[in-house]
Amino acid sequence: MKLNLKEIILFGLLGAMMFCSKIIMDVLPNIHLLALFIVTLTLVFRQKALYPIYVFVFVTGLYGGFATWWLPYLYIWAVLWGMVMLLPRRMPKWLAPIVYAIVAMLHGFLYGVLYAPTQALLYGMSFEGMMAWIIAGLPFDFLHGISNLVCGFLTVPFAALLTRLKKQYRI
Repeated sequence: MKLNLKEIILFGLLGAMMFCSKIIMDVLPNIHLLALFIVTLTLVFRQKALYPIYVFVFVTGLYGGFATWWLPYLYIWAVLWGMVMLLPRRMPKWLAPIVYAIVAMLHGFLYGVLYAPTQALLYGMSFEGMMAWIIAGLPFDFLHGISNLVCGFLTVPFAALLTRLKKQYRI
C-alpha cells in the first residue's frame, strides 16, 4: 500500500476533515458524519481508506488526550471499514444506497457493544457490569444508528463525486 505524494496530502486532509466534522457536530449527542466518511472512503480507496481513518483517530487523540476513552477508537472504526470491505463491489444501483445506509446504521447501533469490552477490561467490570453499561447506553446507540442511517443515504453521491475527483486529479 505505497502512497504517492498526492495520496499523502489527500488522506491527511480527509482525516482532518473527518475530525473537523466530528468537532462541529459535537453539540449533538452521537450524531456525526464519520460513518458516511468511512463507508465512502472505503468504497473509493479500499485498503488505503485506513490512512485517513487513522489520521482521524490520531488527531482525535491529540485533541482529546490519549486516555482510556480513546483506546476503542483504535479498532472501532476499523470494524466499520471491515464491514464495508466485505460487501460485494458491484450491487444494483437501487440496492447500494440501502445497503450502505444499513451497514452504517448497524455500526451505530453496535457502537456501545463494540466499545464495552475495552471499558470492562480497563475498569475491571464483571460481565454483568459490562452488560449494564451497554444497556445504559442503548438510547445513545439508537440515536447513533438512526443518524448513521440518514447520513448513509448520502454515501452513493459522495462516492461518485470522490471517484470523479480521483480520476480528474489522477490520484
